[in-house]
Amino acid sequence: MTGAAGRAGQEQGANPGFARGRRLRSTPALRRLTAQTRVAPADLVLPVFVKEGIDEPVPIGSMPGVVQHSQDSLRKAAHEAAEAGIGGLMLFGIPSGKDPVGSQADAADGVVNVALQNLRADLGDELVLMADLCLCEYTDHGHCGVVTPAGVVDNDPTLDRYAAVAIAQAQAGAHLVAPSGMMDGQVAAIRAGLDSAAFTEVPILAYAAKYASGFYGPFREAAEGAPQFGDRSTYQMDPPNADEALREVAQDLAEGADAVMVKPALPYLDIVTKVAAAVQVPVSAYQVSGEYAMVEAAAANGWVDRERAILETLVAIRRAGAGQVLTYWAVEAARLLTR
Repeated sequence: MTGAAGRAGQEQGANPGFARGRRLRSTPALRRLTAQTRVAPADLVLPVFVKEGIDEPVPIGSMPGVVQHSQDSLRKAAHEAAEAGIGGLMLFGIPSGKDPVGSQADAADGVVNVALQNLRADLGDELVLMADLCLCEYTDHGHCGVVTPAGVVDNDPTLDRYAAVAIAQAQAGAHLVAPSGMMDGQVAAIRAGLDSAAFTEVPILAYAAKYASGFYGPFREAAEGAPQFGDRSTYQMDPPNADEALREVAQDLAEGADAVMVKPALPYLDIVTKVAAAVQVPVSAYQVSGEYAMVEAAAANGWVDRERAILETLVAIRRAGAGQVLTYWAVEAARLLTR
């Protein structure tokens, strides 16, 4: 190289005048060393479905690799989750019988409460056993609370049901209860119920900013809890609203929530960031069924690298500010992270 171009090259080599970010990307070891955001197995929570009256796991068509568990297969899956080092399980139940008030949700022999007893006996405190606290899987109408004759979810009578369910879940062995129904005042009612039953040490993870999302479709197949009429837009949050999320979070914390959750995760990363910046309690985000199904479908068609996409989405949720991520890939991702 000669002339002006050669002199410019020599000058840049000595004093380039621009940053060379590639220097810290040149090897896998350097990239690991300088990574700003990390995902660890302990950051991950596995949502699981347990169904009454089945002897073998039932595959969920819209969620490849996810099943409705029997009690026995759930126990096996829980041991595998513990061995993988993830943080916990979030339990959802599908009862054999449903009624207008979801009475199986707080029955001592209800499907989730039996599962909690089994898992607590098997694992002790090795995993955090979280119980989703809602009525939609247990009611014959599929809504998250008691419904009036006019077909409206009745907020305040629903709070009494939530308190009773929380007590039953704590008695069964739940380390933590997670109200997801988005009823006004639900955290206060649950906290009062738990305290009155001497479960003052059981924390509440509030689904504080839960949006009325189009990404829940596969979950409704898995949990068999789709509304039989109408939708949940009157009690779950409206997707355009961000400031409302901060008000909902603040209200839940004022009522006694110990941690809060944003749901869904990827379409609401801005909300995760806003919430994480506003509070001083643990913030979780739920990578919901539709997020899972989209990646699985794209990967099945060869459109994305499946493992890279899984890990990239989890990093994105952690980078946005979530301390814990609920994901159906929790056990697989934990193994990918430690291989």
